[in-house]
Amino acid sequence: MKKFLNEFKEFALKGNALELAIGVIIGGAFNQIVTSLVNDIIMPVFGLIIGNDIAKNAIELVPAKGDAKAVLLSWGSFLQSVINFVIIALTIFVFIKVISSFNKKRVEEEVVEEVAAPSEEVVLLQDILSELKKK
Repeated sequence: MKKFLNEFKEFALKGNALELAIGVIIGGAFNQIVTSLVNDIIMPVFGLIIGNDIAKNAIELVPAKGDAKAVLLSWGSFLQSVINFVIIALTIFVFIKVISSFNKKRVEEEVVEEVAAPSEEVVLLQDILSELKKK
């Protein structure tokens, strides 16, 4: 059991696991922000254009009878979820694009530094070559 706990401790304290946990927490908070944006700002604007609350739009498949509720196809609520998804997906795409461009620039700078500064061995070999050419 002690070995299991040690392995779990190693896993949990690795950078990737911590970064993933932080990403999940930030993602959850971001999801709430986007949901609020869609529910409280975007959908009411669509509602003004159409003339009613889109989220409550539904098609009644089976009418209510007695105590049984009506069976509804809630396409307005589904549309709201699709808009949430599109906004989140677009934001993640843009975020990854920005991060990738920063990483690409950093890699290019590292390559330029490697090319600009030859190693000590290369400098020594160039000195030997120049001495041999003089003779």
